[in-house]
Amino acid sequence: MSSVYESIISGLTETVEEAKSCEKKLKRRVVTIVPVKEYGAEEVQTIRKSTGLSQRLFAGYMGVSEKTVEAWEVGRNQPSGAASRILHMMEMDSELTKEFPFVEIKG
Repeated sequence: MSSVYESIISGLTETVEEAKSCEKKLKRRVVTIVPVKEYGAEEVQTIRKSTGLSQRLFAGYMGVSEKTVEAWEVGRNQPSGAASRILHMMEMDSELTKEFPFVEIKG
């Protein structure tokens, strides 16, 4: 038998024994995922300005069109999903665009 198979069987056996036992010995972790934050027009604009990027460059960084960033900043649309996560990361770390330079500014 392969060592991978043996490792899987060992882990499953240990888990079954733990489930049947009154005494809990295995480590347990509770994982909580922070909900996706919703951003309003002013918040998006504040975050973009903190990066020092124009709407065009910010759109390139975010992987969306310039019209999308414009719509976010005037309140016609709101960022969602991955865009909101990236905005949250930028809000938490104003140096994110420098640490992960997806847009290259020369000069």
